[in-house]
Amino acid sequence: MMERTLRGIAGFVVLVSLGAAQVHSPNWLYVTAFMGLNLLQSAFTNWCPMMPILRALGVDKNKEV
Repeated sequence: MMERTLRGIAGFVVLVSLGAAQVHSPNWLYVTAFMGLNLLQSAFTNWCPMMPILRALGVDKNKEV
């Protein structure tokens, strides 16, 4: 459940930042770049800064949907 939630949040943030860059300012692409770098580092470390937040919100790592 944790991994699906993390992927969903990452995809949502990327799409919102791309839309905001299109409509408002290209500076929103920094959010997209940050998300990409975060995904890359989590591939190597198996840890994401969003994980403690999701655990605090009650998302169970071992629960399947």
